[in-house]
Amino acid sequence: MVRPIEKDVETMPTQKIFKQRVRTRMSKTGESYTAARRQLLQKTDEAVPAAHAEPAPPEVTPAKDDLLMTSDAAMRRATGKGHEEWFAIVDAWGGTSHNHTEIATWLRDTQGVAGWWSQNITVNYERARGMRDPHQQRDGYTISVTRTVAAEPDAVLAAFTSAPIRRRWLADSPIRQRPTRAALTARFDWPDPVSRVVVNVVPKAGGKALVAVGHEQIPDAETAERLKGSWRAWLGELKSVLEQG
Repeated sequence: MVRPIEKDVETMPTQKIFKQRVRTRMSKTGESYTAARRQLLQKTDEAVPAAHAEPAPPEVTPAKDDLLMTSDAAMRRATGKGHEEWFAIVDAWGGTSHNHTEIATWLRDTQGVAGWWSQNITVNYERARGMRDPHQQRDGYTISVTRTVAAEPDAVLAAFTSAPIRRRWLADSPIRQRPTRAALTARFDWPDPVSRVVVNVVPKAGGKALVAVGHEQIPDAETAERLKGSWRAWLGELKSVLEQG
């Protein structure tokens, strides 16, 4: 008689391997991280691996642009190498067996990468190798959304800092402005979940402006994905309000 397989923490995939499986599914299906994770968890519940089975090694896939903190061109200009070149160097050193601090320190001390860029490469590497969730930072999760608007930069910034204008496109999400001296920048406390929002406005030719919203210190990946979708919709509303007068 075949005994039923019981769930046991020893038979479950490690967190690192499971995250890589999520990444692989995302690349094949186009699903969001949350959707891919949910599907894999469902499959795990339906068919638990045999006891003591050796987990398959994670597949190494190129990093997607939306998982990178900076463009490949910017990385190459600053460090002389692109993301995949740096990932190969860190792989050869055994990067997946080291933590964030160890990788960043090694890049700085042995590869001569300046401090900020060593952190940048490390975060990108951790995301590409399934060691860090999309949008995950040391103090939570961060998402960013941009939109080009046919309006003057000051008018775009005012749409955030003026409560009457803001209520026209962000009525259900009250935020409290924080002080800043940076030009064309606004900072806010976000109430639910407790987090931070940073807005930067960049002038463009032809009376247009690029607005970039960074939402920081989000507590979990699912909330980060939800807020990213919300900010896309909100900036669409902002664009309509400003361009229609």
